[in-house]
Amino acid sequence: MPADVFTISKPEQLKALGHPLRLRVLEVLGESGSELTNRELAARLGVDPGHLHFHVRMLLGAGLIERSDGGRRREEPYRAVATHVHVAPELIASGAANDARAAMLDEVQRGWAAHAGSGRFRSAQITVRMDIEQLREVFTTIVAETEKREDPSKEPLLITFIGHPHPAEEAPAT
Repeated sequence: MPADVFTISKPEQLKALGHPLRLRVLEVLGESGSELTNRELAARLGVDPGHLHFHVRMLLGAGLIERSDGGRRREEPYRAVATHVHVAPELIASGAANDARAAMLDEVQRGWAAHAGSGRFRSAQITVRMDIEQLREVFTTIVAETEKREDPSKEPLLITFIGHPHPAEEAPAT
């Protein structure tokens, strides 16, 4: 069974998240502790198994997924090392998160383009006054609540949390 949270603390781990397909692999493997072979992952994601293998190897090398017991014939199943991934604040501050940030924003833009017209894209933007630790607690509460409501019979939804200082509150550059 995967751990609850894995903290990414090395730039090479973060780099492994710099592609939308790798984010999707982590997402699928993180669902209810799924264990899937490369072929099963490729079928679920609708991609070529040969192309996916490169991305799976990147995640495996970064320690974000692992092989699990119970291989079938030549293929061994993989599983996520944790159900949630957290990026260490020092990596974000260093700029090492740029590829992962770009991949995450790309997923949001693709979701908007694909689903906004049908009314299946939901978003909210609010301004609050709290410190970063309080915001982290709110994110944790939301994640816990969504896990309680998880229903495997429903289509998967991608939820992206982003928090940053309000641009109007920043001091102008001089």
